[in-house]
Amino acid sequence: MGLLRKKATPPARRRVDETTHQSDAEISDRYAFRRNRTLTGSLVSHVESAGEASSELRSDRLRSHDLHTHRKRLGLYLLVSVCAIGVLVWVIYQYIADVRVSSDTSVVVNQSTYNQKIQDYLAANPFQRLRATVDTDSLAAYLQVRDSPEVASVQSNVTPQGFAAAGFTLTFRHPVVVWKTGATRLYVDDEGNAFSRNYYSEPTVEIVDQTGIQAENNQVLASERFLSMIGKLIGRMKTQGYMIERVILPADTTRQFLMSAKGLGYPIKFTIDRSAGEQAEDAARAITYLSGKSITPEYLDVRVGGKAFYK
Repeated sequence: MGLLRKKATPPARRRVDETTHQSDAEISDRYAFRRNRTLTGSLVSHVESAGEASSELRSDRLRSHDLHTHRKRLGLYLLVSVCAIGVLVWVIYQYIADVRVSSDTSVVVNQSTYNQKIQDYLAANPFQRLRATVDTDSLAAYLQVRDSPEVASVQSNVTPQGFAAAGFTLTFRHPVVVWKTGATRLYVDDEGNAFSRNYYSEPTVEIVDQTGIQAENNQVLASERFLSMIGKLIGRMKTQGYMIERVILPADTTRQFLMSAKGLGYPIKFTIDRSAGEQAEDAARAITYLSGKSITPEYLDVRVGGKAFYK
């Protein structure tokens, strides 16, 4: 009977297909994303996990930290925006598009004469288009060399005059002497600056031209150096206590002149070749000497340094 039974054959073992065999590293790489996705992060505040900042499970502490960082970033953006808006508003408030000129006194000035020149200066200096950056000293020098020598200075406080408008206050020179040459009037202040526009009352000092030269050929006499010396001497003599009332240009010379002072019975002869201050000091000392000696000369001559002559 045992011979009739078939011998049971054991089941065939599962063959391992070498072509589909994968290493442990490949298997780890295959399931890495799935494991990281389900296991990263922690919900417990006192337990930290790897890559906590980029994990999907976040604890209350981590969420609070992220919210605080986000608020700081938003606050920084808000601060930068507010500062930028503030700077923009300040620039618009300071910007000069329209110019309005006024005087430091009650004198009436022709604004159109100076408005365009100030606009030309601002166009040449665009960084001074703001009221806070205007260099008033440079502006005054610009006006003086642009046919406006009567401007003494520009006040530093450039005032707002409405939207994008600014007010410039000009200070003008006070003339101490006027010289009439034909149809032209030349004024000189006590610093020796010559100009042709006068916004104040006419000076009382009179210039008497006895040279005999016609007005249209009077360019040498009306030179800037000559007029400057007359104005400076009037100012220096005033500091010495003598008010000049009259200036005489004698004949046959273009480098000297006579000045008559108030209360003085004789003229004083000056030259343009010496310093105005030195001549005024020499004249004051000579007048004191003559007064002490009760001498009334025909004229006093201080053209030579350190000496005084009289006749």
